[in-house]
Amino acid sequence: MAFGPELTLLGGFMLRHDGRPLAIPKTLQRLLAFLGLRRQATRTTVSDALWPRDPGDAASGNLRTALWRLRRIGAPVIRTEGETLALDDRVRTDVDELADADPLTQEHLVCGPLELLPGWYDDWVLEERERLCQMYLNRLESLARSRLRLARYGEALDAALTAMRAEPLREGPHELLIEIHLAEDNYGQALSAYRGYQDLLERELGVVPSPRIQRLLA
Repeated sequence: MAFGPELTLLGGFMLRHDGRPLAIPKTLQRLLAFLGLRRQATRTTVSDALWPRDPGDAASGNLRTALWRLRRIGAPVIRTEGETLALDDRVRTDVDELADADPLTQEHLVCGPLELLPGWYDDWVLEERERLCQMYLNRLESLARSRLRLARYGEALDAALTAMRAEPLREGPHELLIEIHLAEDNYGQALSAYRGYQDLLERELGVVPSPRIQRLLA
């Protein structure tokens, strides 16, 4: 049974074709990763992002060479249409599949040690890494709030705690944790959760919780 190309970007770069990993040089990895995140872009956008220190003609030449080398790997990964480069429709990426995945199963993937392309520090990687992390945290908070409205407190608590572990200083998960405890009439635990967050902010940032979260315990 044949498998199409699979591009992994979370936790590190990997390209598989027909179920086996392919050895891809770092320059080609960067090109594939850029298009894996954007799906398509103009040649100028790609060359400016991947070779920002090279003059225009040199960057364009680097891109042409990279495209020629990619065609030789034996997997349909990039489609060219004039000035537009696109990831081939047959390529599946783990980043695209994130939106359909259960966020509770992705705890250590998006904002943790298996984040997007760890060890890569290109500006476009850092921006996308932050976007994915925030998207993931928003999904967790939305899940927690929807379960709270349905009085499914255990599930709400799991989602809030998962978000809290991913980003301990973020206020949303702590606010949800307090709301969940209050909904269950666990006032002592709500106060303990607030004080724990208060101590964390004071220790790490030298600030206090926002008035909004303080009003929960008024």
